[in-house]
Amino acid sequence: METRTERDTIGEIQVPVDRYWGAQTQRSLENFKIGTEQIPTEVVRAFAELKKAAAIVNGKLKGLDSRKVEAITYAADKVIAGELNDHFPLVVWQTGSGTQSNMNMNEVLAFLANRFLEDKGETDVKVHPNDDVNHSQSSNDTFPTAMHVATVIFAEEKLLPAVVQFKNTLAAKEEQFQDLVKIGRTHLQDATPLTFGQEISGWKHMLVTCEKMITESLEHVRSLTIGGTAVGTGLNAPIGFSEAVSAQLSKQIGLSYKASENHFHGLTSHDELVHFHGALKALAADAFKIANDIRLLASGPRCGIGEVIIPANEPGSSIMPGKVNPTQSEALTMVTAQIIGNDAAVGFAATQGHFQLNVFKPVIIYNVIQSMRLLADGLTNFHDKCLVGLEADEEKMAQLLNESLMLVTALNPHIGYENAAKIAKKAHAENTTLKEAAIDSGLLTEEQFDEYVVPGDMIAPK
Repeated sequence: METRTERDTIGEIQVPVDRYWGAQTQRSLENFKIGTEQIPTEVVRAFAELKKAAAIVNGKLKGLDSRKVEAITYAADKVIAGELNDHFPLVVWQTGSGTQSNMNMNEVLAFLANRFLEDKGETDVKVHPNDDVNHSQSSNDTFPTAMHVATVIFAEEKLLPAVVQFKNTLAAKEEQFQDLVKIGRTHLQDATPLTFGQEISGWKHMLVTCEKMITESLEHVRSLTIGGTAVGTGLNAPIGFSEAVSAQLSKQIGLSYKASENHFHGLTSHDELVHFHGALKALAADAFKIANDIRLLASGPRCGIGEVIIPANEPGSSIMPGKVNPTQSEALTMVTAQIIGNDAAVGFAATQGHFQLNVFKPVIIYNVIQSMRLLADGLTNFHDKCLVGLEADEEKMAQLLNESLMLVTALNPHIGYENAAKIAKKAHAENTTLKEAAIDSGLLTEEQFDEYVVPGDMIAPK
């Protein structure tokens, strides 16, 4: 492999000649050969947005050479566009402050910025990764800022649209089946009737609630700790740097960000992301419930509940011909298992705020991004491949409704709980209908039973 010599404060090191990074990135590659989990590209994009904003603000507040500002902006735009992802190879399992990822960005931007200046014939100016790209900054405030910037972008651009799409389709299904009466189930046992639309309305409201919780918790993540530099004091950053960079990021990205009220908090605590990931866990729990309900309702087709029909996307068995399995439910519920595990990792990592710095930052943002990606992809896939094509088997619903013993609940106001229980037990023991048991018991006439037990009248308060 052809290499070039790069230098840092430790000394010289060889870097592949076709890579834009420098010495510190190369040292990280050689010192942390752990796993295959890389810093997410969403964090790389957020870092580039931050470096661009910082360069623009440094030009205004600290007189950074306008040619350097232009060159850094040019390089950052290339990264933001996703053209240089191969030049950001570092793994999650590195320094807990994310210093090496910050330097990876500084080195790549400096390399590309200097090439830009050379192409323009600006030979008297050179961009330095620390002195210029990292001007007024520290890894300790840039990495947590990039964490927040990336989270807000992903949530706004991908996660929330997936939630809204899922919610809207459930709303349409609720309306479609609003009058279709079926049996309810509690404790996996027969219960009183409801409409299929009412059942779906519960699912829909889960998405409504989760959308609100995600949106509300995301407000805290909009707070950026840039400007705190090393320990939160703002050493080497100009007054107003935090507010100016936050405003510039809002302008660049088109999303709302604000300066942190306390940089000492922002460097050492990640409670905002713990809170936000809690909302993701709530969405995962609800997604599991919806997918699992559909899986159980579709069980069969002849020996299960069989009240709903799901799309047949692929053969379900390598040995049983004609079998169709609820694979979309299986995939989405596996996704939720991963997210609940991620929540434990995020929560524990957030406890590691030692004095002025939390040193588990990369693993926190890796799990937050993965959870959002899995939820966005999982909900979208389930929506497209299952939910849209979900249909009711009205015949089966009517059959199970009429066979249920729990319709006897409608008799409570007329003959009392204990007498109603006698009828239900008699019907079950003798394998007869409720109507037959009621008449045979002498507690009701046929006319009274028909008047009192009307499933369609049992779906709302009277």
